[in-house]
Amino acid sequence: MHRVVIDEPYEFVPPYKGTLISRLFRFLLPGHLRKVHGITEWDIRGIDRLKESMNAGHGILLCPNHCRPSDPMAMGLINIAADCHTHSMASWHVFKQTRLQTFISHRLGAFSIYREGMDRLALNTAVEIVTEATRPLIVFPEGVISRCNDRLQSLMDGTAFIARTAAKKRVKLDPDKKVVIHPVALRYEFMGDIAQSVGPVLDDIERRLSWKPNTSDDLRTRLAKIGRALLALKELQYTDQIHDGDPYDRLEVLINSILEPHEIEWLGGPKEGTVVHRVKSLRSAILPDMVAKEVDDAERDRRWSHLADLYTAQQLSLYPRGYVDENSPPERIMETVERFEEDLTDQTKVHTPIKLHMDVGEPIAVDTKRPRGEADPVMTQLREQLTTMIGTLGDEIAAKRAS
Repeated sequence: MHRVVIDEPYEFVPPYKGTLISRLFRFLLPGHLRKVHGITEWDIRGIDRLKESMNAGHGILLCPNHCRPSDPMAMGLINIAADCHTHSMASWHVFKQTRLQTFISHRLGAFSIYREGMDRLALNTAVEIVTEATRPLIVFPEGVISRCNDRLQSLMDGTAFIARTAAKKRVKLDPDKKVVIHPVALRYEFMGDIAQSVGPVLDDIERRLSWKPNTSDDLRTRLAKIGRALLALKELQYTDQIHDGDPYDRLEVLINSILEPHEIEWLGGPKEGTVVHRVKSLRSAILPDMVAKEVDDAERDRRWSHLADLYTAQQLSLYPRGYVDENSPPERIMETVERFEEDLTDQTKVHTPIKLHMDVGEPIAVDTKRPRGEADPVMTQLREQLTTMIGTLGDEIAAKRAS
């Protein structure tokens, strides 16, 4: 399990407003993306849209999809293209890994948000940044890394809350001052030999399953077999039996089998909503006494076991139905292999070369009032634009491969 939950008292990490390190890092960013994330090329479109909003003095939120761990650093390319500096909201656990990561993340404009509770200070800080309109604010509205290059997860309503609260404050200062949201579509194109790149990883996974590597099978067949095996192992772990039927239906049943007992204990009964929201609610109930050191060692170990279950359920929820089939592009194969490897080892091989395609979308003007009794129009527009932009980039990559 990645160290995404911290059982320590939360300490807010405020935004760093200096620009020297941020400007210097622009020279290091290409090498970092290449070495750490395998990104060797990129193209960025729509920067003029962002520049127009900046020149107009708008408060700006940049809202990208969050499909890969490289996304936060990749967004730094916007700083280069638009010659600007940004702030970004980052989960507190980002600042609790290594001293170097904490230093770099902070100096590049990130500030913390505590996702296991209501972090009013972080929200107020985000509102203040957008209200002042001196830098764009980056918010990843999905809230988690999906490892799905062409699927959008559920979006967090906190994005609209920040934007609308800032819009109200700006209007009080000047009726002509606006807040806008720019969707940012991130699409990654794997440009190498996918079989050569992921084959050794599949060999290792199959050996972990005590199999002889099935090198005679095609990649999709191997992925399907491994997926069924891993699902069966998790079913045995949590339900003591292997179930029949459609794997994705079984996956949904398994996730509920993991979450519902904990929801009964900690929240008074089974809950509805996305898995990410359900997991967040459970973490918020389990952690406070651990942070306050009000449980003994045995109870702490029991709660850590529960938290590990929640992490498993959330990871399982990120395997989309029908993501790999006979027509799947290389990126879907790569992402599925990465999910398998991460779930087994907490690490992933760097696959390269990868080209990043980034598109900054048209600004979405944020009204100060939300219409009653309907879906938030800001979030609806954001989802629609991101979905369209991600799909367009995918179509262009497919057309290029077909030509």
